[in-house]
Amino acid sequence: MQSDHPVPEGGQAAASAPGWLRWLPGLTMLKTYQASWLPRDLTAGLVLTTMLVPVGIAYAEASGVPGVYGLYATIVPLLAYAIWGPSRILVLGPDSALAAPILGVVISVAGGDPSRAIAVASMMAIVSGVFCIVMGLLRLGFITELLSKPIRYGYMNGIALTVLISQLPKLFAISFDDQGPLRDLLTLGNAIAAGKANWYSFAVGAGSLVLILALKRFEKVPGILIAVVLATLCVTVFDLDSVGVKVLGKIPQGLPSFALPWASDADLVRILLGGCAVALISFADTSVLSRTFAARFHTRVDPNQEMVGLGAANLAAGFFQGFPISSSSSRTPVAEAAGARTQLTGVVGAVAVAFLLMVAPNLMRYLPNSALAAVVIAAALGLFEFADLKRIYRIQQWEFWLSVVCFAGVAVFGAIPGICIAVVIAVIEFLWDGWRPHFAVLGRVEDLRGYHDIKRYPHATRIPGLLLFRWDAPLFFANAELFQERLLEAVDESPTPVRRVVVAAEPVTSVDVTSADMLRALTRILDERGVALHFAEMKDPVRDKLKRFELLDILGDERFHPTVGSAVDAYVGTNGQRP
Repeated sequence: MQSDHPVPEGGQAAASAPGWLRWLPGLTMLKTYQASWLPRDLTAGLVLTTMLVPVGIAYAEASGVPGVYGLYATIVPLLAYAIWGPSRILVLGPDSALAAPILGVVISVAGGDPSRAIAVASMMAIVSGVFCIVMGLLRLGFITELLSKPIRYGYMNGIALTVLISQLPKLFAISFDDQGPLRDLLTLGNAIAAGKANWYSFAVGAGSLVLILALKRFEKVPGILIAVVLATLCVTVFDLDSVGVKVLGKIPQGLPSFALPWASDADLVRILLGGCAVALISFADTSVLSRTFAARFHTRVDPNQEMVGLGAANLAAGFFQGFPISSSSSRTPVAEAAGARTQLTGVVGAVAVAFLLMVAPNLMRYLPNSALAAVVIAAALGLFEFADLKRIYRIQQWEFWLSVVCFAGVAVFGAIPGICIAVVIAVIEFLWDGWRPHFAVLGRVEDLRGYHDIKRYPHATRIPGLLLFRWDAPLFFANAELFQERLLEAVDESPTPVRRVVVAAEPVTSVDVTSADMLRALTRILDERGVALHFAEMKDPVRDKLKRFELLDILGDERFHPTVGSAVDAYVGTNGQRP
């Protein structure tokens, strides 16, 4: 790997480009392209092609569509991302993480019809593309950050298991209707016990899997290509297709054509939800991968432009007989290790795949399906994350169990419902910390600056008649009532009658209408008790909101203090008390 990457990420160059050109980082890159990069981009593109072909076909089969459409979903998205994508190193195309949700929709909607299957998959790609582009234009690229790491681990582990189970029947050349991951595993076991397995097919697939995993440690060795070539030679030389080993078959010659996908009487809601789900998965993976390489090369990444680039690539796939795509955590490092410098690497790979389709499509005719299943299984094994989950279990068990729930949701109900469960849990997790936040009554601690939680410092000194109350969260509809309850409880439990409450408001980063109305009511309740409500260290944007909510007129400027210390001094000066 070269540590001195010679050019900035496309997003940086595009950010300074005039007008509409900033949305086309690939074209902006051409202005700074250096002739010395061309040999490396060409070489890297040809090396990349050795992975693009077998992986594209394998992931297409795993997604429930004929293998050739995996090559279509490789060619067009690479060309689109080269224009709209901000990263100069990412490689896009069919991905194992998307196989399960695509397959779940295709099987339920297409009904086993190959032409209908690709129409459904292409519709999902268009939905995914539109979703990503809209999110990017609205500058909502941060949205995937709402999914915490344990939840991401949970649904990715679930998807990995789903993908792995979906490929096991192909290893044994057994076919049956999909019923869900766990039921499929039971059906497969019964079929094997009944003697329906083709052990020639299993031998080819298992041998390919062992070879891929064995060669994986050697970064510069194209293990996948070697495995599928040897598997194809075995089928051809020993005539294994005559004994039941299923092969890819004849691939149509030519390039993908523009088409408006449509499946009549299709479940559009399911396609819409599936397209949005794969968009979230693909952007989550793409954002992590692009940030990883940006950090490696000391550049920054624009998540909004990344979303636009990913959306453009998915739209292109949908309109040219492809299916939803994502960035690849396996092909991108291959391109980088081969010396890739710019998006031209992906263009060269796309052109090489197109050349193969035009000139020699029959080279892949005897490629065994069990070897393709081995490619997908090897990729699915790489999706599992256990090591970091052990650490999470050690330091925060409830987040570990959230991950397990997400995993179980995907494994039991399938990818799309499981992802919906993951999103719901993520929202609940996000709200929980703000819904039931930490709060504290503060006191003065000898030889320690500032004011501190009296529960942690039981010997802290409290100022008679003054209650210092800290709320460690934004104030919003879900916690407004709790804030009032806890503050009034603190007033009632004070060892001396309270005359003034000072809310240490630095952690309060926002208020909404509900919480503002609560503060209005709380002020009235405290006034009736002869207690004045004050605030310290409130941020200006929050104070501006209180002004907009017409609270400043009720409270008055004198009730706001720049620091807790100044609020204490003001109380002491007025009431003659001493800490």
